[in-house]
Amino acid sequence: MAVTLPVESGPLPSQLTIQPSCYSRLVNKWYCTDYLKDRHHDLTSALGQHLEITAWSLLVGVVIAFPLALLARRLPRLQGLILGTSTMIYTIPSIALFPFLVPFTGLSMETVVIGLALYALTILVRSMLAGLLGVPAEVRESATGLGYGATRMLLRIELPLALPVIMAGLRVATVSTVALTTIGTLVSYGGLGNLIRDGVQNDFKAEILAASVLCVVLAVALDAVIVGVQWLTTPWTHGRRSA
Repeated sequence: MAVTLPVESGPLPSQLTIQPSCYSRLVNKWYCTDYLKDRHHDLTSALGQHLEITAWSLLVGVVIAFPLALLARRLPRLQGLILGTSTMIYTIPSIALFPFLVPFTGLSMETVVIGLALYALTILVRSMLAGLLGVPAEVRESATGLGYGATRMLLRIELPLALPVIMAGLRVATVSTVALTTIGTLVSYGGLGNLIRDGVQNDFKAEILAASVLCVVLAVALDAVIVGVQWLTTPWTHGRRSA
């Protein structure tokens, strides 16, 4: 429905026709360029928060997962306990985990970061442990014969050889964390999830679609970054893949 406003121009009034926006009360389209232009600040702000939460969650997850993987490798009898505990945490619904953390961290971004870092453990610990256990025993024996100590062997021999498996796990954890970050809307820190929640509550189709597409784009972009980092840090695998 067009809205007409009289405009005085010359001796006779003319009619100025204003078409309703594609996200007005009269029109509610899924794809709306007007929404992207008018609300680009909201989208970029939500995207920035989403990226920040994802990055911090993965960083905290890696810092926790790596010592656990080393411990599980050093003490095989603890592998079941460590892996089982990380898997058990992943089965806790976010609607229960986040409120459980709120009394300690409040309605803050830290609540979401800690929750997502705990969720990432089940993937990160397994991939790190699998990578370290996959280092051939003869390689360790050769390094020991050359005088490598435990720390030097870990940093110079074992980690580089385990890196492809570790990075594969990190890719899965990253994509999973990007998706789970939207659940942070439970404590008002969900990045793009806040827009998706508002769009669903208000039946705002353009907002739902724009935020959802940005989530997918962010996940693909971060995955591509990790693949690029892996390619740069593991040059010895390039020839093997092309052979």
